[in-house]
Amino acid sequence: MNIHFIAIGGSAMHNLALELQKKGYQVSGSDDEIFEPSKSRLQAAGLLPEKWGWYPERITSQLDAVILGMHAREDNPELQKAQELGLRIYSYPEYLYEQTKDKLRVIVGGSHGKTTTTSMIMHVLKSCGIEFDYMAGAALAGFDTMVHLSDRSKIAVFEGDEYLSSPIDKRPKFHHYHPNIAILTGIAWDHMNVFPTFENYIEQFALFAAQIRPHGKCIYYQNDPHLCKIAAHLPDSVEAIPYTAFPHDIRDGITYLKGEQPVPLQIFGEHNLQNISAAYHACRALGIQESDFLQAISTYQGAAKRLQKIAEKNNSTVFLDFAHSPSKLQATIQAVRAQYPQRKLIACMELHTFSSLNAAFLPQYRHSMDQADEAIVFFNPEVVKHKRLPDITREDVQQGFANPNVKVYTDNQLLLQELTAKNYENSILLIMTSGNFSGIDIPQLAKQLIQS
Repeated sequence: MNIHFIAIGGSAMHNLALELQKKGYQVSGSDDEIFEPSKSRLQAAGLLPEKWGWYPERITSQLDAVILGMHAREDNPELQKAQELGLRIYSYPEYLYEQTKDKLRVIVGGSHGKTTTTSMIMHVLKSCGIEFDYMAGAALAGFDTMVHLSDRSKIAVFEGDEYLSSPIDKRPKFHHYHPNIAILTGIAWDHMNVFPTFENYIEQFALFAAQIRPHGKCIYYQNDPHLCKIAAHLPDSVEAIPYTAFPHDIRDGITYLKGEQPVPLQIFGEHNLQNISAAYHACRALGIQESDFLQAISTYQGAAKRLQKIAEKNNSTVFLDFAHSPSKLQATIQAVRAQYPQRKLIACMELHTFSSLNAAFLPQYRHSMDQADEAIVFFNPEVVKHKRLPDITREDVQQGFANPNVKVYTDNQLLLQELTAKNYENSILLIMTSGNFSGIDIPQLAKQLIQS
């Protein structure tokens, strides 16, 4: 197979390119700019484009397929050439389905917890020696790539993202997967640039659930009223399996799963205990015994940037989390507050996504940081301009969070001064972002702060 990637440098795209090369496919690709770690990984595999840009002459009838990334535009010259030649053009999720359409597919959807729940299932399957295909949205310990496809496996476990599939395919990614086992972790409005109303956003999850294969299963968080409505309208041939947080205790800063033999965890937080329940039901549906699941999950260390401990000294700890939407932000702060009730909690987050920088969306953050002892919010006005959004002010952000004690910064140097001046004795610093605070080396900063 001869496959060309348009916009090969994306985090998901370059992982798929590397995986197809491992399968023996002829792989090529283009992009107008590629950042780390994609750049080094593609270079090591001999797949890094010789020069940046789009070169339609590379698109020929010798190609078996073209895979189109979201970073490209509808008028991309390579895309136009592929269309002129009548080549088969796949979005990233379409191609994943094409590779796994004859396998048992477990798809994890929801506004939050997708990556963690997916990675939990992957960790358990690997611990049990079961071969499977996978796609996850973050780097995971024990897995070389975010994507794996094998001709030998009979199971595929995918994170089901509700964002658009490609510049020419406006369907949510997870609408392509047609799950045998679907997980829905919860619904909280996000991506308002694509789904301008909450009702429209909810509809995407209902459509996803409607695509569950006959005699399949829908595992859903039962305390979410929107998911309960979706579950109530499932076909009779689909089994609805509700879940809540896995029964547990917290002792001396360690969370234990309840059972005949309490199982200590290396992770914590109410949302993670919900994720464990979802993963448990999925793994049981795949034939894994409860004892094997509990033994495996006790060694799970989490996904990158999901309450990831990046620095620690004595009673000072720094966590990094991907949280940026209101529901993720609140859940992450609550988790740390419950796990470390005796420590001071300093929460610092960045508004970075389209939705979070939209003045109309800011009220969704109301009271989401109230459980922190100190709350800091950063945004870069230049990013707002780059996304072609109306200007927002520090006052707009503070009003959106409905907390007069929230400190708002628009200059990352002033933010660094604020963080550097603090005393982190008996404290937790929780850093939450899907970006990097306009160029800050976050792990390096974390180490400096608690070593000083």
